[in-house]
This record gives sequence, C-alpha cells and structure tokens, in this order.
Amino acid sequence: MATIRVQLHGDATDRSYEIACGGGLIDSVGGRVAATGGRRAVVIADAAVAGSHAARVAGSLAAAGVATITLEVPSGESSKSVASAARLWAGLADLAVDRSTHIVAVGGGVVGDLAGFVAATFARGLPLWHVPTTLVAQVDSAIGGKTGLNLEAGKNLVGAFWQPRGVVADIDTLATLPDREYISGLAEVVKYGMILDASFFVWLEEHAGDLLAREPRAVGSAVERSARLKAQVVEQDEREITGLRAALNYGHTFGHAYETAAGYGRLLHGEAVAIGMARAARLAALLGRLDTAVVARQDTLLANLRLPIDPAAAGAIAPATLIAIMGRDKKSLHGRLRFVLPDAIGHVELVDGIDPAAVERVLSAP
Repeated sequence: MATIRVQLHGDATDRSYEIACGGGLIDSVGGRVAATGGRRAVVIADAAVAGSHAARVAGSLAAAGVATITLEVPSGESSKSVASAARLWAGLADLAVDRSTHIVAVGGGVVGDLAGFVAATFARGLPLWHVPTTLVAQVDSAIGGKTGLNLEAGKNLVGAFWQPRGVVADIDTLATLPDREYISGLAEVVKYGMILDASFFVWLEEHAGDLLAREPRAVGSAVERSARLKAQVVEQDEREITGLRAALNYGHTFGHAYETAAGYGRLLHGEAVAIGMARAARLAALLGRLDTAVVARQDTLLANLRLPIDPAAAGAIAPATLIAIMGRDKKSLHGRLRFVLPDAIGHVELVDGIDPAAVERVLSAP
C-alpha cells in the first residue's frame, strides 16, 4: 500500500488528507472514518456497485461502529444532474442528516462528483470520503476536491471545491470493471505523462500491454504515480488560481465539447478526453508550438491502449456547434477560447485568445 498526503493549508483549518492506494483496502474504510470521529455515515453508491463494493464499505462502517445507510444513484453520466442532487438532498433531509454525518462516495467519477457536490452544499457542508472504484476516479476525479454537475449547456458548469477527509483507492476493485470502462480511465493516466512527467510517458509506452492486461503491479504503479502527480498540483494550486492546476484539463476543453454535443453517455469521459488530447496536440502543432512527431507519438500510445483518437466516435458534429460549447467552458475568458496545449512531452501551458478559425481547422482535420 502507498499513502500519499495532500497538504492543504492557507486558512484557519488544516484540510490536508491522505490517499491510500493499493490492494485489499476497501474493508479499511470503516476504521478510517471511525478514527476521525465519524459515528454516522450515508454511503452514496453507483447502482452498479451497490451490491458489491458499496455493500463491503457499508459492512466495514458497521463493523467499526458507524451507523450506516446507503443511497443508490443510477449509473451513467446523466446522473450528474441537478435533479439527481435534489433527490439526494431530499433523501438526506428525510434521514435528518446533520453536519456530523459523513458522506462516503462509492463508485466512479459520476458518483464522486455528484456526492461531493451534495456533501459541499447540504447543511452547508458534510464530511466527505471517496472510495473510487473506477480507474478514472482513482487517478483523477476523487483527488483534489472538485465537484460538479452537468447542465445541457455543458459539463461541470455547476460545482464547488470540497476536499474529502480521505480517499481509499483499492485497485482490486478495478478487476470488476468492464473493459471499456477500464480502458477509458487510461486516458487520464496518459494525460499525466503528457502534462507533467516525460519519464512516466515513456514508462506508459513500455508497459501499455501490461496495463491492458491489468497486470496488478503495473496497474498499482500507474495509479500511485498518477495520484502523486495530481496531489502535487492540487497542493500548489488548490482552486485553480495560478494556472498550474489548469494543466490537468489537457484535452478536456475539446473532450467536454464532444461529450456535450454527442449527448451524455455516447462517449465515456476518458474516451472523450483521448479524442480531446489528440485534437489539442494537433492544435498545438498547427500553432507551431509542438513537433508533429510528438503528435504521432501520443496518437500511437493512445491507440496502443485501445483509446479512440478519431472524432467520428462522437458522431457527426458541426465544428460551429463544438466551438460554441467550448466558448462556455470554465476555462474560457470573456468568451475567448483558451486551451491547455503541450510544447513537449511533459510540459503544457494555458494559451489564451486562440483564433476560432484555427480551432475549426483542427476540428475538421482527420
């Protein structure tokens, strides 16, 4: 097991917490919650894992003396909605939940973002724990305190920063993921190599086969290294003020636009991010910021991991539609398009004021 500490200070309270990564950790959740004074918990679980991983978490909580009830959330991106949040708020009110009740999110990024937002807003803030059971959640969305809901106008347009009390990433849970879900998560892993760590990118190139085979040592290494990189960024730019944390959105401006335009559910998040990274690299090359050899190298790694790079996977979408969605992205500034673009493997920058004509050209290219 690896323990990664996220050091967060800067106000009257210490909001630091630990990320536990490794196998056989899910039964430790109850002891961890109880050790922080938790005596009552509501498990918010993806319906797909309610009878398996979430049931084990609930059992662990009960064994540690924490009174527990479970609320299920339907699987899929459509659950990251205001309607879903309202149903959970009503459920918590019916349970007479107070600010001493801990919320334990069990599932992937959808449940983590939804449960995190509910925890941030109900009773003006409830203690939150993440037990991510998908790869994308273990390496990215469960870490850093971002929560969010989707609107028809775009992804994650409603949200709040709300740091958890802890994250328990049990890599054994990844064995139950369908291939498509698991592979989707590898896009976020590739992202870390592209934006922060060239040596990690090389490691991914060398271990692509092991990762596809879900070889435990390779998976554990990828999760731990990704989590460490995410934690380092969050520590330095918790609320995305300096621009450093914006690097984590590499591929996401394009990706979120494809997700929104295609209809939530057609593309998995990681699939959209993979397509988005391919588009972002092409835009960087078009602007003279990146060698085309790097574009090809990224394409090859994504393809070797069986991730899509062709926008056709999202369906036939007019570039004007995508550009309009990108104009509403949280990273846009006064309507001007901004993108996280690489200039080398391991380094990216947030680039402002990009000509929409250049973006349209990239969207229309193969």
